[in-house]
Amino acid sequence: MFFGKLLPRDDNFFAMFDQHAQHIVVAAHAFSKLVANYSDQELRAKYHREVDHAEGAADRVTHEVNKAIHKTFVTPIDREQIHSLINTMDDVADLIQDSAETMALYDVHHMTDEISRLTDLSVKCCERVRDAVGLLGKIADHTTAEAALKTCDEIDKLESDADRVMRGAMSKLFREEPDVREVIKLKAIYELLETITDKCEDVANLIEGIILENS
Repeated sequence: MFFGKLLPRDDNFFAMFDQHAQHIVVAAHAFSKLVANYSDQELRAKYHREVDHAEGAADRVTHEVNKAIHKTFVTPIDREQIHSLINTMDDVADLIQDSAETMALYDVHHMTDEISRLTDLSVKCCERVRDAVGLLGKIADHTTAEAALKTCDEIDKLESDADRVMRGAMSKLFREEPDVREVIKLKAIYELLETITDKCEDVANLIEGIILENS
């Protein structure tokens, strides 16, 4: 019994991954509502606060996971994989908050169709991340592992879609926007939103690696 206390095993990492992924989705949906209601300053502020709250909750989970890594002798998957996954997931939450913050700091006055499309793709990527993360604890089952890999493929496709939207958005911006200040503002927003999908793809790649090594 005493030896068992010296060598603790914690299988709660998967539950913490799930919690973090849920916070990412909450942040993504709040940001989507911010974009959809951007002309209403009160709603914009409300949804910005919701983004901040979800990002803060995600940060706390990240802290708990990183603390647990150092306290746990036997982890359910490689501790470096745990560290990389939770911190890359946290990057997604940070980027969502950065996008909301940048819109406020740059005093962006209106949303473009491209912002809406990139936001929609970001939300879908975050939802797929949640779905894939939710399967990690059961990847010993072949069917579950295959389902997780399929979800990762969907994230890759969504990221490719975001790349195409981004290229079109930049081309249109530099061709049609006469105000240099607006070009700078919108370029920064487009890049942040596309980076959310990039980071979701990074999460998917990490999940694929975990599955291939542990299933």
